[in-house]
Amino acid sequence: MIEEILPPGVRSAEAFDDLAPAPLFPEEEALMAGRRQRRRAQFATARACARRALTELGLAPVPLLPGAGGAPRWPDGVVGSITHCDGYRAAVAARAADVAALGIDAEPAGPLPRGVLGLVASAGERAALERLAAERPGVCWDRLLFSAKEAVYKAWFPSTGRWLGFAEAEVCLAPTGTFTAKLTPTTPPPRGAALRFSGRWLTRGDLLVTFAARADGA
Repeated sequence: MIEEILPPGVRSAEAFDDLAPAPLFPEEEALMAGRRQRRRAQFATARACARRALTELGLAPVPLLPGAGGAPRWPDGVVGSITHCDGYRAAVAARAADVAALGIDAEPAGPLPRGVLGLVASAGERAALERLAAERPGVCWDRLLFSAKEAVYKAWFPSTGRWLGFAEAEVCLAPTGTFTAKLTPTTPPPRGAALRFSGRWLTRGDLLVTFAARADGA
């Protein structure tokens, strides 16, 4: 599913359950010590997906431990992203020389809980969602906006180490399966930080997935 929205050079792997064996490295086992079995299985499957994506790049499997902000630390010269929600786990990876920054997110294809949209979307974004809902009523546009912002944040954070609030990213969704994002951080970002991202989205069955990458010239 996720591979349908990825650009050339990005490798991926996904799983729709935690039934397949997914061994962990000792460092990862230690990290999961004391966690509930459901959380451990979810973590292990997502890491297995990430290592499959790395293998597609010709790289050996390695431990993928959380770094600052909880994002996984990828091997030198690699950018990647992991996502999971009920019934889905996925990971993507690319060589940094090919893709400067990337992020993915998966969500259940249902409306956001009551009251959440006001925390996620600006007035302009909410108006755009109304227009999109009239044009394509079968898409959960509010959840899709949330997912796109999550994917953008995952692409932004590893290179900046900075938190990014929902209000600091203005996302424009297109019914054709693409989106753009313009960032306006409240504090000055590091020199050279990308402020524009582009992405793609897909919804199928009970799931929706989004992919974001640094826009050319950002």
